[in-house]
Amino acid sequence: MADPIVAAIAFDGISPFHLSVPCLVFAEDRTTLGLPRFEFRICAIEDGPIRTDAGLTISVPHGLSALDDADIVIVPSWKNLEVPPPAALIEALRRAHRGGALIVGLCLGTFAVAATGLLSGRRAATHWAFSDQLQALYPDILVEPEVLYIDNGDVVTSAGVAAGLDCCLHIIRARYGAEAALRLARQIVLSPHRQGGQAQFIERPIARTENADRFTHAIDTVRKTLHATHSLDSVAATAGLTRRTFTRRFQKTIGTSFGDWLTDQRVALAQGLLEVTEKSMDMIAFEAGFGSATSLRQHFAARLRTTPAQYRREFSKNVQERVAR
Repeated sequence: MADPIVAAIAFDGISPFHLSVPCLVFAEDRTTLGLPRFEFRICAIEDGPIRTDAGLTISVPHGLSALDDADIVIVPSWKNLEVPPPAALIEALRRAHRGGALIVGLCLGTFAVAATGLLSGRRAATHWAFSDQLQALYPDILVEPEVLYIDNGDVVTSAGVAAGLDCCLHIIRARYGAEAALRLARQIVLSPHRQGGQAQFIERPIARTENADRFTHAIDTVRKTLHATHSLDSVAATAGLTRRTFTRRFQKTIGTSFGDWLTDQRVALAQGLLEVTEKSMDMIAFEAGFGSATSLRQHFAARLRTTPAQYRREFSKNVQERVAR
């Protein structure tokens, strides 16, 4: 079976930091983690060396024609937001989409994807500071400035750089499963999973050291026992902090409330169980800490806009389609 082809767009003036996001996730050999060996291509819009905004000059081996047989095409950023992208890029993205490629716009790359018309009448994300500008330029798109990323199935868009990493990890999870995504996240020291609908903040990983404090141990204990009952007061007591101090420290460290974080962790666990087991909804609800299948369905609908049963069917279908290719 041929290696999946991932193509990233480069252009004169691109930020090497933005370009490094898809490189980090898709360019290295991750076969030991259970991922396929991707054929990663950087594709230039212009001929000749690419000059980055950091003063570096890079030689790009591919042109836009290399998008034609790609499985995933990523636009990691964009420039000159008020100026339409070159017609050649727009047509190359449309052609890749018609060929079945997943089109991804990271951060300001959403502007280039929007110019193709592929987001017309659909939801999209971009960096919060430029969401009003995206909405003004493309009023037929439903721009959601608060979210990390949005997956429309064939087109995915994300917010800023950190959210771009979350988005790429989401693509790995959706195509290759929760376990592979978790192993990759651990290797690159990234939070294992942040739901796309989560607010645009940078989650600060909790330090893991032999002498980690009681706060860290308390959070780790919750992660390992999601099936159990965990109240804000009980976890704060385990951490040796008052409810108010724990809440303030948790918000500063993680970037969200304890309740929202706990629900996200449980939804992510349920996703993994749906992907790799045939356990009943009641059993998955119990192991993920939701208590009942009804509660599991409610949280799935709120976080993922789907049902657990539909998620399981779609994941199984996607795996079968990839095997058949």
